[in-house]
Amino acid sequence: MLTRAIKITQYLHSLRHQLFSVPCLLAALIAFFSVFMVSTPAHAAVDTYVRRYLKATEPVALALDGQGQTKPFSAEDLSAGKELFETHCLNCHVGGATLPDPTVSLALNTLAGATPPRDNINGLVAFLREPMTYDGSDISFWCRQVPESWMPQEQVEKLAAFVLRAAQKAPGWGTSDF
Repeated sequence: MLTRAIKITQYLHSLRHQLFSVPCLLAALIAFFSVFMVSTPAHAAVDTYVRRYLKATEPVALALDGQGQTKPFSAEDLSAGKELFETHCLNCHVGGATLPDPTVSLALNTLAGATPPRDNINGLVAFLREPMTYDGSDISFWCRQVPESWMPQEQVEKLAAFVLRAAQKAPGWGTSDF
């Protein structure tokens, strides 16, 4: 009986060393993280701001042009647009305001009142490609030009989609109340 207890103790001691060995722990960590990486829900790529304030859980149809055509943008597209906005536009456009010229914000009514109107995807993309003053009379030096070589069409459309959806839904976007 005593030899049996000693053998069980030795076995448990050996098992403990095997289970807590570096290779075993690494294998357990890899298995743990791979389960969570594989089973991550699809909405994880969606920014919390996009989900909460832009109310984008399903694809959102945004005005493509002034002719009534629309284009759907997913929550993932809007999240990518938000990331582009934060990387390239946030220094001057905090909360949809325009710091260099506070009289011209990114509010929906201001975008619609520009010449040409910038309240649709094509209008905003055209502005980003060739920035013009609010009245369209001259080149704007406030915003930098975004050539195709810097930002492909798909990315610049996602950026424009984020700005339009924020102008539609984000509380305080483009106002002094943000």
